[in-house]
Amino acid sequence: MSTTVIIQLIIALSTLIILHEIGHFAAARLFKVKVEEFGIGIPPRALTLFEAKGTKYTLNWLPLGGFVRLKGETEEDDSPDSLHAASPWARLAIFAAGPLMNLLAAVLIYAVIFTQLGAPDYSKVLIVDIQPDSPASQAGLQIGDLIINANGSEISGVDALHEIIYANLGESISISVQREGEIIQSSVVPRDPPPPEGAIGIAMSNPTRPITFFEALTMGGVATYQDMKLILTLPAELIRGSIEPEMARPVGFYGMGQVLEYVYTQESPVANAPINLNVLSFFAWISMTLGVLNLLPIPALDGGRILFILPEIIFRRRISMEWQSILITISFTALIALMLYINLLDFINPVQLPQ
Repeated sequence: MSTTVIIQLIIALSTLIILHEIGHFAAARLFKVKVEEFGIGIPPRALTLFEAKGTKYTLNWLPLGGFVRLKGETEEDDSPDSLHAASPWARLAIFAAGPLMNLLAAVLIYAVIFTQLGAPDYSKVLIVDIQPDSPASQAGLQIGDLIINANGSEISGVDALHEIIYANLGESISISVQREGEIIQSSVVPRDPPPPEGAIGIAMSNPTRPITFFEALTMGGVATYQDMKLILTLPAELIRGSIEPEMARPVGFYGMGQVLEYVYTQESPVANAPINLNVLSFFAWISMTLGVLNLLPIPALDGGRILFILPEIIFRRRISMEWQSILITISFTALIALMLYINLLDFINPVQLPQ
């Protein structure tokens, strides 16, 4: 793995984790809970950068991620500005804000990708492949042609063209295509299609159109939702056997570096894009994963802290800090052990990537 990939991965992961902590920080400030420390990196502390509004901003020795330390987070402090004294709804919002920030980051990254890709224009038909010696090839049609008319009917989409072609098997149909700004007339005789080539031997798709950033945000939200659904349904798919276990195995830092290095070797869908869109998509997935995993009901994670709050909201009974601390310590130890195992697995059984 190259040094450049390692540095980029550290910077990107640290940025995504710090964004997560900014979510907690902003929500704590909103609900008047004191943030005692906002740390960049993982302790031990290297130095205090500055102090503002009662919060120490620190730089720590391990350069991966960050943290916020809230007043009353680990002790029963009834001060008005402590987390312990805040309402259960305020605490729930503070714990949820970190994962939600990661999900929002994924939406924004996907939005940037879609502004470069554009959106499919389903009202137009683009030829993306032509079979040799097919009717389309013999008629002089070319990859990149935009089909605008067939047999005198304006083409309003792939289905419309498909219907005209298959209604005229063995009969000549006129086709008008747009090629490099010119309109070119041709005729083609659809055949009884030999699978899998099709009646005239073309593969059809839709051209893209420029979109506004608001449209891109909507598409980014849909993409993030689809990713979330994929990761949440993964256990069920594994049980059904529809996904191979090797395809769903978790990866550690080294494994992520391998995947990132592989992503760089893949051709970007937009060659002249200012940023490699494949790399952006990779980090959108990582950000989404951080958000989803942190919402799992495990005591050491934000989802577990939210779970502790639910009995208080529903039954008006609060789980004691002592029990919370015990469960958090046990689950945190288990998570560290799991992370060590996953990172070790990256070396014992490296990720298998397509050649």
